[in-house]
Amino acid sequence: MEQNFEQIHISLTDDEWELTYTDHDRQIARAVVFDEEENFYFVRAERDDDFGKAELIETSGGGVEENENLHDAIKRELKEELGVETEIVCKLGVVDDYYNLIHRHNINNYFLCRAMSFGQKNLMQDEIEDFHLSTLKLSFDEAVSEYKRCSSTKIGRLIKNRELPILLHAKAVLDNLKTK
Repeated sequence: MEQNFEQIHISLTDDEWELTYTDHDRQIARAVVFDEEENFYFVRAERDDDFGKAELIETSGGGVEENENLHDAIKRELKEELGVETEIVCKLGVVDDYYNLIHRHNINNYFLCRAMSFGQKNLMQDEIEDFHLSTLKLSFDEAVSEYKRCSSTKIGRLIKNRELPILLHAKAVLDNLKTK
């Protein structure tokens, strides 16, 4: 059952690429996924595209499809990218950010999700061939270090700035749950 915790709302700009114009918004559902031992699950992406060559850590998630609600979107994305069935604990908040290079405004809706079981992934062809997505299982401290390590590139900095505050908030929520 989804619980209510204070949500955070962050608005970020893209200071890495020049803003020429923004021509579309993208609703995105993302999750900080954890297990009973407080391991966290992320995707590793290795890309070499318009954003440059980069190795990244990122929460699992993706675009919300037409006529899809946020809960259905996050469950679908987690099954596709991590092969995990989850329970949504709570909504962590929203991070608005921009990818000036592709003229996009991202509305990232973040959830905290408990891993219930793992099975087969269902990655899209571009996630396999272009982004080489794989699963990372990390402790909280390892995840923080990995975000910092991957922030040596422009896209890595954008992702770290978006996701590190969410990860810190997720940890605070988990610590709060332990005291209840």
